[in-house]
Amino acid sequence: MIIGLLEIDLFGEQFHSLKDKRRLVSSLKERLQNKFSIAVAESDYQELWQKAQLSIVSLGHNRAALENRFRQIEEFIYLNYALEISRMQVRFY
Repeated sequence: MIIGLLEIDLFGEQFHSLKDKRRLVSSLKERLQNKFSIAVAESDYQELWQKAQLSIVSLGHNRAALENRFRQIEEFIYLNYALEISRMQVRFY
């Protein structure tokens, strides 16, 4: 088994307050968890209203399977949310 960690920095121009951001980030986290069976946490920028960082952890049998899952997560965010992905970092353990 391999553990994959994906860190995604998100930027949203449509956020006008922390409340707006938290509502959307909460929805995104829940949908990602339900669709991909992963662990998701907001890991940085909690007090900035236009930025968010999500840390996503998943287990897989090999690196290729995790890379594919992370690509699917990126595509899901791109297609379903009006957010810009400003940075992605993947680590394997």
